[in-house]
Amino acid sequence: MSRDVIAIGSDHAGYALKSLLAAGLVADGYAVVDCGTDNETASVDYPDFGAAVAQLIADGQARFGVVVCGSGIGISIAANRNPAVRAALCTS
Repeated sequence: MSRDVIAIGSDHAGYALKSLLAAGLVADGYAVVDCGTDNETASVDYPDFGAAVAQLIADGQARFGVVVCGSGIGISIAANRNPAVRAALCTS
C-alpha cells in the first residue's frame, strides 16, 4: 500500500465527486488531505480550492492533487497558476 499524500479539493458543484474520490483513495491506502469545500449547498469560489491544493503540492506536503468543479476547467486553471503544478482536465 502506498502512503503517498494526495491533496483533494472542490467547489460546491464538485463536492459529491470529491467525497467519493477521497473515500476511494483512503480505501486504497493513500493519505488524503481535504482542502475543502465541506458541503455542496453553500456556493463557494473554485479558485480558492484549486490554489489550496496546488500550494500543498508546491510546498511538498502532497505528492499529487485532485481538483473538481462543475466543469473541471476552472479549477484546473486555478491550480495551474502555481508554477510548481501542472493540472489537466480529465473526464474519464
